Amino acid sequence: MAPYLLGLRLDGRRVLVVGGGRVAQRRVPALLDAGASVTLISPGVTPALDDLIADGRVTWERRPYQVGDCDGAWLVHACTDQREVNTAVAAEADAKRIWCVRADDKDASAAWTPASGRVDEVGVAVTAGGDPRRAAGIRDAIVGALRDGTVEARRHRTKPVGVALVGGGPGDPGLITVRGRQLLAQADVVVADRLAPRALLDELPADVELIDAAKVPYGRSLSQERINELLVEHARQGKFVVRLKGGDPFVFGRGGEEMIACARAGIPVVVVPGITSAVAVPGAAGVPVTHRGVSQEFHVISVHVAPDDPRSTVAWPGLARSRGTLILLMAVERIREIAETLLRDGRSPETPVMVVQDGTLPTQRAVTATLSTVAERVTAAGVRPPAIVIVGEVVTVGQEIEMVRAERVP
Repeated sequence: MAPYLLGLRLDGRRVLVVGGGRVAQRRVPALLDAGASVTLISPGVTPALDDLIADGRVTWERRPYQVGDCDGAWLVHACTDQREVNTAVAAEADAKRIWCVRADDKDASAAWTPASGRVDEVGVAVTAGGDPRRAAGIRDAIVGALRDGTVEARRHRTKPVGVALVGGGPGDPGLITVRGRQLLAQADVVVADRLAPRALLDELPADVELIDAAKVPYGRSLSQERINELLVEHARQGKFVVRLKGGDPFVFGRGGEEMIACARAGIPVVVVPGITSAVAVPGAAGVPVTHRGVSQEFHVISVHVAPDDPRSTVAWPGLARSRGTLILLMAVERIREIAETLLRDGRSPETPVMVVQDGTLPTQRAVTATLSTVAERVTAAGVRPPAIVIVGEVVTVGQEIEMVRAERVP
């Protein structure tokens, strides 16, 4: 016979727990979280229960169970290690029409404790024919899906409002944060960048409005001003808007400009940081951006204009003299001018360089060179954006790591 599932409101109500072992140790905290007034009857208790008793959160009667202990209880848990005691507790509770959960015999138990979990305001409770392990496994799967947004949670009474600036990570859809995926699953409108993980967009429900805010280099683009207007317009209509970006919204992502625009319009904004490609892509290629004894600093530079362009604000002479790692974004099409500038300002021609295209994606590939040869190598290999350029001795460390790994593989 299938059980009838019911949520109990135990706030301020007496719950009796008979037994002070590991089962009681698991169940008592959940009862306290539900607001129950817990009375524990047992000759001894575990250290964890002893802490709750010392804090005054549990009333402990240090003795064996006696007939009459169930009086006044709304719920009883019989969880001693003695079958005859659990049977007696359950019999008294049943005679007094009090629900009793037996830990030792699911078939003789009048009630089962579900495997429960909570994600924000959503509570999950699972029973699996009295099998606690199976119920816990199903519970974990559901809770995990709610947390990462795999299970749609958009149709509820309350939903987020305003705008969420969500960092989608470096490209692999599995590298978006749990919070980012949660908010994406609740969006009414998604304004997505070209470098945002495209696979995540395929998972959106059909009624979600998707706005392509792609900025194709030297191609079509949506102006930043228009993007700002779209965020405000849709949020003012009561829609929850997710601005999905590649990497992190505040690392060359213009998240600050969008946040200012929303603030001026009185639109609430939540920021969900993402994993920036400046660190993630070198890591995916096996290159640490810092390494003890090699580099104690790294510099992230967006080369959206050439080094000799009057609009450039990058201090190239200082970077050339630095021993730190240089992480160059938007640099592939200007790699020759960059290399020439660094060489002119003092960097060694033998400085190792790695260029990683499509970092973290299945199509990832890397080209290694030196500062004096990188322009030719990139051209010969046909490397195209998006790509990250890594300059510094850490590239050699990455090559050493790869050699060691290759030696260990049978």
